Amino acid sequence: MAVNITSIKTSSNGVWEGDNPLDYAFPLLILQTTLILVLSRLLAFLFKPLRQPKVIAEIVGGILLGPSAFGRNQEYMHRIFPNWSTPILESVASIGLLFFLFLVGLELDLNSIRRTGKRAFVIAAAGISMPFILGVGIAYVFRKAVDGADKVGYIQYVVFMGVALSITAFPVLARILAELKLLTTRVGETAMAAAAFNDLVAWILLALAIALAGNGGDGPHKSPLISIWVLLSGVAFVAFMMVAIKPAMTWVARRCSPEQDTVDEAYICLTLGGVLVAGFVTDFIGIHAIFGAFVFGLTIPKGGDFAEKLIERIEDFVSGLLLPLYFASSGLKTDVAKIKGGKAWGLLVLVITTACTGKIVGTFTVAMMCMIPARESITLGVLMNTKGLVELIVLNIGKEKKVLNDEAFAILVLMALFTTFVTTPTVMAIYKPARGFSARGGRRLQSASDNIKDELRVLACVHGPGNIPSLINLIESTRSTNKASKLKLYIMHLVELTERSSSIIMVQRLRKNGFPFINRLRRSGFHDRVAVTFQAYGQLGQVNVRPTTAVSPLPTMHEDICHVAEDKSVTMIILPFHKQWRRINDHEEVENVGYGWRGVNQKVLKEAPCSVAVLVDRGYGGGAQMTPGPPSTTVQKVCIIFFGGPDDREALELGGRMAEHPAVNVTVITFVQKNEMDGLDLVLRPSPNKCRESSYTFTTAITNPKNEKEHDVATVAEFKMRWEGMVQFVEKTGSNIVEQVLAIAKSGEYDLIVVGKGRCPSTMVASLAERHAEHPELGPIGDVLASAGQGIMSSVLVIQQHDMAHSEELPVSKTTREEVDNERDGEPSSLV
Repeated sequence: MAVNITSIKTSSNGVWEGDNPLDYAFPLLILQTTLILVLSRLLAFLFKPLRQPKVIAEIVGGILLGPSAFGRNQEYMHRIFPNWSTPILESVASIGLLFFLFLVGLELDLNSIRRTGKRAFVIAAAGISMPFILGVGIAYVFRKAVDGADKVGYIQYVVFMGVALSITAFPVLARILAELKLLTTRVGETAMAAAAFNDLVAWILLALAIALAGNGGDGPHKSPLISIWVLLSGVAFVAFMMVAIKPAMTWVARRCSPEQDTVDEAYICLTLGGVLVAGFVTDFIGIHAIFGAFVFGLTIPKGGDFAEKLIERIEDFVSGLLLPLYFASSGLKTDVAKIKGGKAWGLLVLVITTACTGKIVGTFTVAMMCMIPARESITLGVLMNTKGLVELIVLNIGKEKKVLNDEAFAILVLMALFTTFVTTPTVMAIYKPARGFSARGGRRLQSASDNIKDELRVLACVHGPGNIPSLINLIESTRSTNKASKLKLYIMHLVELTERSSSIIMVQRLRKNGFPFINRLRRSGFHDRVAVTFQAYGQLGQVNVRPTTAVSPLPTMHEDICHVAEDKSVTMIILPFHKQWRRINDHEEVENVGYGWRGVNQKVLKEAPCSVAVLVDRGYGGGAQMTPGPPSTTVQKVCIIFFGGPDDREALELGGRMAEHPAVNVTVITFVQKNEMDGLDLVLRPSPNKCRESSYTFTTAITNPKNEKEHDVATVAEFKMRWEGMVQFVEKTGSNIVEQVLAIAKSGEYDLIVVGKGRCPSTMVASLAERHAEHPELGPIGDVLASAGQGIMSSVLVIQQHDMAHSEELPVSKTTREEVDNERDGEPSSLV
């Protein structure tokens, strides 16, 4: 049914009036937007394990919704994406594109590009010129092979094809480098600088292409003077923005600085209006509106409070809602069915091969001439071959100007998809820089205590301000009053790397050589409440505080933590548990910060180069924060539960450090066998097929139970002799240990209970091996104490001692020595 677009109304009167909402512009736009967002988010989730940027999911989603897949059903296409709705959808999407390009200009620091020197410039020049030259040949082949391509002027076609092949997507490249932790390495910095040069040249070439294109093959032939006027007007616009507008925006940024008590809403609105005006002016000139928004973004001072506020105000709405519409609309215009026959598919292979060869070979050759190692040079070539966002913008403008027809557009969109898709896997395969940490040189509390003059170094990780009170109480309780024993505290604020532009800016500001660096200047953490709080704590006592921020995807966050622990020779890492308990009106509430954070803890426990402690916080200190300096009136009661094994011995060592503090009362509860023969027949056998999510894991190392027990007895005896009169000792028999442990935790006598993880368990803990695990990373006793709904009042600290011999862990099953002896052909693989 033909629809007269002039008769389309904005909203319907509702189904009860007999109206179909899909025949009206606004309800249909809502449905289209919802459909695009749901599908693109689903695809983004599916592509996440492949480390693909979100733009891939958005383009593929558009292709699936369009004529290539779902759109083959004509009824669906006429109802959900009718032709009359296309201008409306694209207009809304173009607003998002306009502000996105403003954000790109806001991220691009021209001064940093200038500082990178000739190397990045030469690499960028090679990465642009060689694909552009090859693009001339591709343009010639396309004009011969693609129907209707020869109707467009040869110069216009060559320029568009050259730009499409030579461009590097700066925003997508930044995201890939950040996820691979290469953003601030030598390779990453060179790639970013070269991509920035590439971006600037690409925008100039795109402006040239638009000026030359006019209406492509449609309409009467225009005078060449028009193109010259368009270009001269564009140059004048850029000059005006840099000479007049940039100083004005610098003044605005100063007015909105934290030192000025100024209401900046008017300035924010003025700037957002300026984006629209700049876009209108360049569209008026004859260059696309996005060029004006990009140039206006370049005029905003970088790194200041004003730039951060702008990003905070608009990036979520633009990147999360409007931008997916633009890239999905690109997919909707891509009809893979237009690529018919061997000739068309041959053109696709030719374009992909040419684009990859031109970028990679050109960049590699010049990088080698610049004395960059071969592996880094080839990595640079692959990184510079990233397409995506900007590529699609170029292709859409080419189709809008009728320079590219449907077949050429579909081929080039698939080329952009392929080159971007293979970038991350290829870089991961060919370039794996040393991550800077290994578990071999690890430290632990027991070895650190051998020399009392050693400085105890602790790396404490926090998710946010909510972790601060309990963590300060914990650190203060371990601070020795002995002046010869100093404490150095490294605070790492863990921030998830998201799709937001501000995440990339934060990574660039807070990383050094691909990893977080420690902030020595107190003023540099001015805007970070976490850093400020801990620095204030450090100034009050004998604690040397060094803050840092780790901005990473959660799957690789543990690399940052382990790197800093190794680099700073840390003795113990303290991690916040992924759940927090809050007691409101005698009612227990559990807040889960996310399953991904649990994965971070599990990986740190597996790969840390030192001992690790996980703090299960139930309001440690009861809100009363211990303060360093004179003896505090607030007394913390700490209980160390000791069953035996290396992890429990490490917990006992920490208890000894706490006993030195005048405001900490330490009680040690040791569990002993009721009968020495109990449990001697128990054997734990590795069961690799068991589910690790619901089963405890224990060390695979062969241990001698007799030697371990002797070591436990000697450690406890030495501890009693050292802290006699300062620590209270309680001995319990090992029957019904779960009930006994729960009774201790429910009593409310203790603010904190410290236990070992128990990877090399005593026979008492081994008896719990097949118990269903809710939090297996905490070990059997830690899991019991971290369970919800048990009325437990105390916070819990679960400690894992660093020991390479116990680094490999597996789930187990219980059996007896008699059964093992009956089954074995060789030595039994027992754990206990």
